[in-house]
Amino acid sequence: MNMSRLMKMLLPVLLLTSCATVKNPTPLPQATAPVTAQEYRIQTGDLLDIKFFYNPELNEQVTVRPDGRIALQLIKEIDAVGKTPAQLTDILTGKYAPQIKNPEITVLIRSFSTQKVYVDGEVNKAGLVALAEPMTVLQAISQAGGAKLDTAKLEEVILIRKTSQSGKITMTLNLGKALDGTDQTQDLTLMPYDIVFVPRTTITNVDLWVDQYIRKLIPASLSFGGFYTIY
Repeated sequence: MNMSRLMKMLLPVLLLTSCATVKNPTPLPQATAPVTAQEYRIQTGDLLDIKFFYNPELNEQVTVRPDGRIALQLIKEIDAVGKTPAQLTDILTGKYAPQIKNPEITVLIRSFSTQKVYVDGEVNKAGLVALAEPMTVLQAISQAGGAKLDTAKLEEVILIRKTSQSGKITMTLNLGKALDGTDQTQDLTLMPYDIVFVPRTTITNVDLWVDQYIRKLIPASLSFGGFYTIY
């Protein structure tokens, strides 16, 4: 049996196999239902205003140290990283209660440290994106040079977010609905250290499969025409 006849027999099998293979070529992490934006948690480098309504002499502006702690008057150092402003307010109120009568305290974040998110996949400049102000997934993708027009699948963008329980939440977002205005809730606001992954389209994976498993395996002397014609 010569090479031409052999390839004519094998190619339909290869094409059928390719269809089966690329039916779901990029397995997606298990997605959960979209979650609402989480309250901001204090990070190292954040500048905090600690205000006492009835004891303004105790007001302070402090920066969260690299060890995650802050030091204030009358009380010992306390951990601040990972807590929401409301949680830190409750802690400070309890700490100052033995020192002053009926402490009324509020914690304000005066400025945020430079946090980052990571954008990868079918974007033009994958890498870290500074999160200096509130930013949505689409805005982060734009900061990463935008999605690749011919290969990005914006209907199944993956968002991975760390949780306070040392776990993670994985979501699949349909940014196509956010772009056409039918569902703006798909364009979530990002949190520090979120990971955004833009997958390839199915047709891109088909082309990649054909390139890897057919074109590179068939001798260069053989050519294709129409769907396929082997000489």
